[in-house]
Amino acid sequence: MSEPSNYLQAVRDQYEALPYPACDPQDEHRRLQRTWLEDLAMINHHGHAGRQGFRGGYRVLVAGGGTGDATIFLAEQLRDHGARIVHLDISRSSIAIAQERARIRKLDNITWIHDSLLNAPSLGLGTFDYISCAGVLHHLEDPDAGLRALLAVLAPQGVMGLMVYGAIGRTAVYQMQSLLRMVNEGVTDRQQQIRNARDILERLPPGNWFQRAEGLHKDHRNGDAGLYDLLLHPKDRAYTVGELYDWLCTPASAGGHGLHLVFSDVQRGRTPYQLQIVMGPKPPAVQQALLEQPVRRQQEMAELMIGNLITHSFYVTRDGGQVAPYGDPAYIPFFFHEPMNGESVAKVFAASRGAPFVLTHEHSGMKFMVNPGRYGPQILRLIDGQRSFGDIFQQFRAEWTGRATPPDDAALFADFATVYEALNSLDRLLLRHRQADQQTG
Repeated sequence: MSEPSNYLQAVRDQYEALPYPACDPQDEHRRLQRTWLEDLAMINHHGHAGRQGFRGGYRVLVAGGGTGDATIFLAEQLRDHGARIVHLDISRSSIAIAQERARIRKLDNITWIHDSLLNAPSLGLGTFDYISCAGVLHHLEDPDAGLRALLAVLAPQGVMGLMVYGAIGRTAVYQMQSLLRMVNEGVTDRQQQIRNARDILERLPPGNWFQRAEGLHKDHRNGDAGLYDLLLHPKDRAYTVGELYDWLCTPASAGGHGLHLVFSDVQRGRTPYQLQIVMGPKPPAVQQALLEQPVRRQQEMAELMIGNLITHSFYVTRDGGQVAPYGDPAYIPFFFHEPMNGESVAKVFAASRGAPFVLTHEHSGMKFMVNPGRYGPQILRLIDGQRSFGDIFQQFRAEWTGRATPPDDAALFADFATVYEALNSLDRLLLRHRQADQQTG
C-alpha cells in the first residue's frame, strides 16, 4: 500500500488513533451491517436507470472507506458477481479493521489502498461504475478538490453515493464544537480533550441547544471515536440544500459541475425534502403557492421546516436520465427495505375505498396524504417483484369484470402515478428493467 501525501495531518492522526466508525469485527459472525445508499437495488434505480445487472466486471470505489461498513456491505452483495471493490483510506488502523471484517466473511473481491482520495486520479485505478463517499468530503481542506478527484475516476455513466453534513440539522453541534474549542484551548492530549468534553456534556443546562437537540445525535454516546468525530473534529463543515445545488448542479458553462442529484435520506427517502409532505396532512393555506415554486426552492424550504436533516445523503450522476423512469411497461416494480407484499400493501390502500387518506409510515415516521386512485389497490395486489408493469396491466385486464372497455396501459399508469410517487418517495417501491434480470440470470 502506498503512502498518502496530500491530506490534513490532524485528520489522519485522528482516524489512526480513533478508527471510525467504531466497530468490532467479530460482529460479522452475527450480522451484516447495511448502509442505506449502497443497496444494489437503490443504486440501480437511482443511478443506472434500473438496467444494471452488476455483472461483467462491475467496479466500485469506496473513497474514505474507514472501518469498512460500505465496503463490506457492497462486497457481500457482489460476492460471486465478478465485481471488484477498491477500499481507499488514509488510516492504516481503519483499513486493518475493515480487512479483518472481510477475512471473517471470506470476501476476496476487495483491493485495499492506503492513500488519500485526492490522489485517486494518479493511482492508475481506472474508472468506476459506482463510487461511495460517505462522511468524507466535508472533512477535507478543499471539498471541491475531493469531488473533482472522484469525478476524474467516475465512469461516463457511473453514479456516486455521497453523504455530507446538513447545516440546519447540525446547528447545535456547531455551537457545542465552538464551546469545546474554548474549553480545550491549549490542550493537546486527545484523551484529555475527550474527558473535558464528557465533563461539559454531563453539565449542560436544560436551555442548551445541544441538550435540546440531543435526540438527533448519537455518536457522542458511542465511545470515544464517535464523540471525537462529532464534537472535537479538527476539520468539519456542513451544507444546506441550496449550497449543494450551487456546488454540484451549477452548469459547467457557469463554472460548476453540471451534475444531477437525487436525495435519499436514511429510512425516509425523498420525503424530508418534499415540501407538501413536510407541511403535513393538514397543509397551510399558502401551500399551493409554495408548490408552484421550483423544486430546489421547495427543497430548501422543506429543509428549514423539518429541521432534523443532520446529514444529506444523495446520488449524483452526470446525466439526469439515469433514474429508472416511471411509465415504461418493460420495468418491474418491487417493494424494498421492509417485508411487504402486494396483498398487504393493497389492503392499506383499499381501506379508504378510493378516497384520499393519511398514510402513516411506521419505519420512517412520515405521515402524508395519499390518493389511492381508482385502480391502485388492484395494481398493488399484482406486484410480486417478478412481473413487469406490462404483465401486471395485462393480468389486470384479464381479471376485468366491468361492462366498459378495460383501461389501457396509459390510463393505468396515470391512475397509479400517485400511489407510485408516494411509495417511491420513501424508496419502498423501486423499479428495474427486465434486461437487468436477464443479465443476472
